[in-house]
Amino acid sequence: MAATVSSARAGLRALRRWLRGTPTRGLRTGGSLQQQEEFTSLEEKPQFPGASAEFVDRLEFIQPNVISGIPIYRVMDRQGQIVNLSEDPQLPKEQVLKFYKSMTLLNTMDRILYESQRQGRISFYMTNYGEEGTHIGSVLLHRGYPLDLFMAQCYGNTSDPGKGRQMPVHYGCKDLHFVTISSPLATQIPQAVGSAYAIKRENTNRIVICYFGEGAASEGDAHAGFNFAATLECPIIFFCRNNGYAISTPTSEQYRGDGIAARGPGYGIHSIRVDGNDVFAVYNATKEARRRAVAENQPFLIEAMTYRIGHHSTSDDSSAYRSVDEVNYWDKQDHPISRLRHYMVGRGWWDEEQEKIWRKKSRKRVMEAFEEAERKLKPKPQLLFSDVYSDMPWHIQKQQESLERHLKQYGEHYPLDHYEK
Repeated sequence: MAATVSSARAGLRALRRWLRGTPTRGLRTGGSLQQQEEFTSLEEKPQFPGASAEFVDRLEFIQPNVISGIPIYRVMDRQGQIVNLSEDPQLPKEQVLKFYKSMTLLNTMDRILYESQRQGRISFYMTNYGEEGTHIGSVLLHRGYPLDLFMAQCYGNTSDPGKGRQMPVHYGCKDLHFVTISSPLATQIPQAVGSAYAIKRENTNRIVICYFGEGAASEGDAHAGFNFAATLECPIIFFCRNNGYAISTPTSEQYRGDGIAARGPGYGIHSIRVDGNDVFAVYNATKEARRRAVAENQPFLIEAMTYRIGHHSTSDDSSAYRSVDEVNYWDKQDHPISRLRHYMVGRGWWDEEQEKIWRKKSRKRVMEAFEEAERKLKPKPQLLFSDVYSDMPWHIQKQQESLERHLKQYGEHYPLDHYEK
């Protein structure tokens, strides 16, 4: 045993002399002594292809709470005061007013359509209460999508671009390059990355922005999409709206790490966390991420921190899993609409009288679009089978014929007078 230990120690000493370049018997190459550059073990550099790092000589696991949380970027505080003047986007009055009117119009539309679902006029609805600041930088309403098409989609009438084949609030607009919303969580993420990769190959100086919530970020599709975007260097913005709840699951039960933005660096994605109730912070972050995504062909991740004041949808009762006091705090103390209104009032751009006039006007606009959508007929049932195949296959043709025979025989049991002929 002693001889074995002694032999091992001698071998270790010989290896160290060889690493330092000291000649050692038996270590020859081509008849000459092999010379090595002198360095100590602490100076060795890892050559592993899977990571970029340094060697350490102390056993230590990285604890998740050792690294401080990613900070939250904001431009204005809750009173609408600019925190750092160098970050003020210096938007003209007209654009700020457009932000505000879009946010409040969305809020008014939400209230009317939510009540219409409760009255049985539409089948389903999801509100944006408290999250208006995260949407306005690039959503359909702010980009000019008309109110009557919002209403047409929710009612599924003949003016609906989707021809009544989607659930309410699943909007889409080909002209505005807005892909139709789908209910299954996170399916849009790898699809968006694929679109961004195609855009990169076309070299068209465009990007894709993909919206999802922190609940969807727990799906495997999100992780696949992040890695896909990073390794293929796709021009895409991942916009995560972290509103505190995945339907009824709070973030404390959704993940243990530092939110969603902290995942970005692990995939090699430039990431930022912003105050989602600050429309200027969202605007600045999205604008800069877009500029760099186009210029650098790189993905960016924005995590917008906000709070969902409303129920998840008309199928949800949030009073079962959160308190009224919690909701009231965000509604009264840190609402994105109130924050922007404080900013405008401070600039002399808005006052109480203008507020009353605009609220009345916006409600009238929404109600007019609402009433028009309700009067219109539903699309004809035959459209159930169109727009998938250029040439309808036999099995779809068979289903269509079966439906026509059924309606011909039992049509009196269906409200066919509500449908287009």
